[in-house]
Amino acid sequence: MARQIPLDPQGRAHSPDDQATHDDSTHEICADLAYRRLAIVNAVFFGRPDAGDREWVLIDAGVVGTTGLITGAAEERFGPKARPAAIIMTHGHFDHVGALEELADRWEVPVYAHTLERPYLDGSASYPPPDPSVGGGLMSMLSPLYPRGPVNVSNWLRDLPEDGSVPEMPEWRWLHTPGHTPGHISLWRKADRTVIAGDAFITTRQESAYAVTMQEPEMHGPPMYYTTNWENARDSARLLASLEPERVVTGHGPAMEGAEMRQALHALARDFDRLAVPDDGKYVKKAAGEQKGGEYRKP
Repeated sequence: MARQIPLDPQGRAHSPDDQATHDDSTHEICADLAYRRLAIVNAVFFGRPDAGDREWVLIDAGVVGTTGLITGAAEERFGPKARPAAIIMTHGHFDHVGALEELADRWEVPVYAHTLERPYLDGSASYPPPDPSVGGGLMSMLSPLYPRGPVNVSNWLRDLPEDGSVPEMPEWRWLHTPGHTPGHISLWRKADRTVIAGDAFITTRQESAYAVTMQEPEMHGPPMYYTTNWENARDSARLLASLEPERVVTGHGPAMEGAEMRQALHALARDFDRLAVPDDGKYVKKAAGEQKGGEYRKP
């Protein structure tokens, strides 16, 4: 059964010459938005070039060992020793928080997340176990080895505002897009119809090590091995498709734009159960309990 919707590489949101001119692999997709691929995941930078100290925002914090890559990319884009005004977390999985503790302490910066994601970021709870049986690729098979315990940035952690605004990001709104995790969020700017999706949907087959390496663009649901509530994940994909985005930056895979991307996102949302949901697996018929095994515990 097909699990992907191929996308034309010409639909990448950054210039075809971008890779050649930016050896650090930081891709600018519009005047105030760029992203950098950090091994298996993307980190996103909001702010205009040379913005300076406390005049930009980091979205997500990569895998362990990428602190230097993130700070280097930030200084190249925003200026020497430029620190962010905030770090916004789409969620707290290991590949999005790898450098978070070190960066928060070094930069002395507030970290914002959905209140339902707080237990995974303040050291009080672990995520449910991944499901290595789904997806059929090496990344899925290795998932039991991935860290799922919480990081602890409680000194810097703040809840996102209830009114949907995003601190230090004017014109942006945060949207609760659960399913991949309970407190997963995506970011939306209506002015230019840009979505920062996190892992609510992605543009590569994250279950496959080969696909992760090659980064051929494809429209996918959230990474199968770490998604624990497929009904919520379906609703989240449909919410984001309903926005009719012009440009999307996802947690995994290249940023994409244009009509073909929108058509693929609508197809994913419309036929989510066939395209995104595994045929079988521990969370397919019953979502992960939020009270068991050191998982998320409601406040």
